[in-house]
Formats: sequence, structure tokens, C-alpha cells
Amino acid sequence: MEPATVKIGDIEVRRIGLGTLHLSGPGSWGEPRDSKGARLLLRRAIDLGVNLIDTADCYGPYATERLVADALYPYPDGVHIATKGGKLRTGQFTSWPVNGRPSYLRQACEGSLQRLRLDRIDLYQLHAVDPEVPIEESVGALADLQAEGKIRQIGLSNVTEDEVIRAQIVTPIASVQNRFNLSDRHAEGALELCDRHGLAFLPWQPLAYDGDTAARRLIAEVANSQHVTPAQIALAWLLARSTRIVVIPGTSSANHLKQNVAAARCKLTCEQVAALSDAFV
Repeated sequence: MEPATVKIGDIEVRRIGLGTLHLSGPGSWGEPRDSKGARLLLRRAIDLGVNLIDTADCYGPYATERLVADALYPYPDGVHIATKGGKLRTGQFTSWPVNGRPSYLRQACEGSLQRLRLDRIDLYQLHAVDPEVPIEESVGALADLQAEGKIRQIGLSNVTEDEVIRAQIVTPIASVQNRFNLSDRHAEGALELCDRHGLAFLPWQPLAYDGDTAARRLIAEVANSQHVTPAQIALAWLLARSTRIVVIPGTSSANHLKQNVAAARCKLTCEQVAALSDAFV
């Protein structure tokens, strides 16, 4: 039987959380079009049992961190906030430049603490590795912040297996957040490393399931057999793929939020998991 929770270091979370990228403005730029609706959705997530909210300082930028605090502060007992630092935003349609310098990461973390109204961030993640800064230096800065009591657990995002191993030499790593879904499994190696080392794995863009006609027909058939949607099956496949996975689908729709949370109740057979895995290769 699949576990109902996963440990991220010493933090226990339910296996379906909420990502907040889609709660900022169009193209994840600016404030949400419906701030009241976004706050209500965050509160609804907690009512549905979600206890991990994942955000980042570059969403907006800063908009979703402020939104999370506006909606949920003072945070209910057992609700955990994860955020990220190390990426910047310069405009709605521009690239997301990376800055992994220790001085910048300290500044970014301090800013997130203020916006989230926290003394300590439960999970602070290096958003991406800066090609001009050794990961050891970036992670070392987070370890310093952890020693000061400002970070509870350290995570990594958009990393290779080698980068995870190098980071672990500097300080214990609690989680990895890479793109991973039915139709994109380039991070398979990182997931397997998390399985071996007991790290949590948070796949971003978990709802993607692009495939050919046969693959789409198969996921529709599996969904129909369980009276759920194909998107719910895509989440259920991830939960079945590894007991270390915590999915954090993002949405601005209350109906989709309810469906995403309900995906935890979908139980795929071993044959269904294998067939879906083969179909979306």
C-alpha cells in the first residue's frame, strides 16, 4: 500500500501539495487577476487536507509569497511552506536568469522570510544551479542560513544527480524538485537517487502527459475505469512510481484543486502503471 505521507527531512507532508506558480499574473508575471479568488483557493487547499504549499520569490516576482501570507497567516498547525531562491525575473516574457552567489541567496532568503511572515522557512530550495558559481558555494550559503535558524530543511531544484551528490557533501539535502511526468522522464536518475538516499522528490509540471493517439487512448481508458480524469491518472501514476514522490500541481481553479487532491485516492494496478509507463516513453 502506498504511504499517505512523505518525510522531507523531519517534515511530514501529505503526498499531494499545492504549487503556486499559476496564482500570480499571466505568464507568472505580476499580481493575480483575482486576488480574492486566489486567497480563497489557498484556504480551500488547507480545508481539503493539503499541508505543503510550494512557492518561489520569482513568481510574480514576489506576488505569490505575499499572497500565501495574506491568505494563510497565521499558518495553521501542520501546514508547511516551501519556497525557492536563486532565479530572477526581468519581465513577463524574458528568460529567468540565475544568481547562485552566496550574498544574493542570503538576500533572497531574508526577503522571503519577510514576505511570508516567517522566522524560519520549512523548506528552502536552491531554484537552479548558477553555471558561474559552484554548487558547493550556493549550498554552503543555505547551510549557513540553516545554522542561523532561518531555514529548517534545504532542497534543490533543476539539478543533476552529480549536483545532488556534490551538495550532500556540503550539507544534508532533504528534497529535489525537477521536471518529471508521464511524458518527460529525463530526471529519472535524480528520482532514483532520491529513492536510494531517502530524499523527497517533488516533480514540477506533474500534470503533463503528451503522447501519441494510443497513449492518450490508454490514459482515457484507465481514467474511465476509475471514473476520474486523465489528469488525475497522471498524478496517480507519479504517486505509484515512487514512495518518495510528493506532487505539487498548480492551479487557479477550485474544481481542479479538488480533483488534484482526490487523485491520492486513485489506486493503479501494477499492470496499469507499467502500461502507462510504456505508452508514454
